[in-house]
Amino acid sequence: MSDLALVATQVRYEQKSYWRNPLAAGFTFLFPLVLFIILVGVTRGATDAKNLGAGVHLAQYLTPSVLGYAVMSACFMSVAMTLVRQRESGVLKRMRGTPVPSWALIGGIIGNAVITATLISVVAVGFAVVVYGVSLPAANVLPVVVTIALASLTFCALGVAVSSIIPNVDSGPAIINVPYFLLVFISGTYFPVTGTMAHIAAWLPLRPFIVALYYHGFNPLNTGSPWAWHQLGSLLLWGVGSTIYAVRHFQWTPRKG
Repeated sequence: MSDLALVATQVRYEQKSYWRNPLAAGFTFLFPLVLFIILVGVTRGATDAKNLGAGVHLAQYLTPSVLGYAVMSACFMSVAMTLVRQRESGVLKRMRGTPVPSWALIGGIIGNAVITATLISVVAVGFAVVVYGVSLPAANVLPVVVTIALASLTFCALGVAVSSIIPNVDSGPAIINVPYFLLVFISGTYFPVTGTMAHIAAWLPLRPFIVALYYHGFNPLNTGSPWAWHQLGSLLLWGVGSTIYAVRHFQWTPRKG
């Protein structure tokens, strides 16, 4: 089989495994929508002239921010926990003993996460547009798609890297959830952030994703380029750095002790 066919086969296997657990899959898709409904309901149709501009509905900002939350969950958390569970149960070790190349096995897990993130993004944006009238100019669609794709791959690489430092399954949720929810809170997922918090979050991977999606995609007042080159560069650096770390430190066998 060709390299592409090998990866496609692994992605198909991971997708079948994913959808065979409909409760978990349904929660992954429904929770971002429920969160979006709650946040929009709390604002009661308000605008944020100070942080977003005059007349800009908070739903325009909450769409990309909740999307960032969902994509990071589908990629970073999912990939990290999947790899830890399979490593500690010996699945990775046994799979590595098959003729399938190691990179194809990891590629299948990453491909499954990217597909899931893509589907969540389509559902979330469609829901926001239909239910709350959120606008996304046609000229901004391609930059938004590229941003989501790059962020998905970056968060997947970060998930693989973090899985390398998790000693066992029991400690996995704690080690994964701490940076995840820290990023969610300081990156402006629930409300626009400014000042010191925004400057700190700008050096981390989630904030550039949200900024790129909103200020260069969903912001109705943006008259400049829809391409957020600075934020895309930041995501790329995080992705490359995480990949290098993962290649050097990833473990296929269960930890001893």
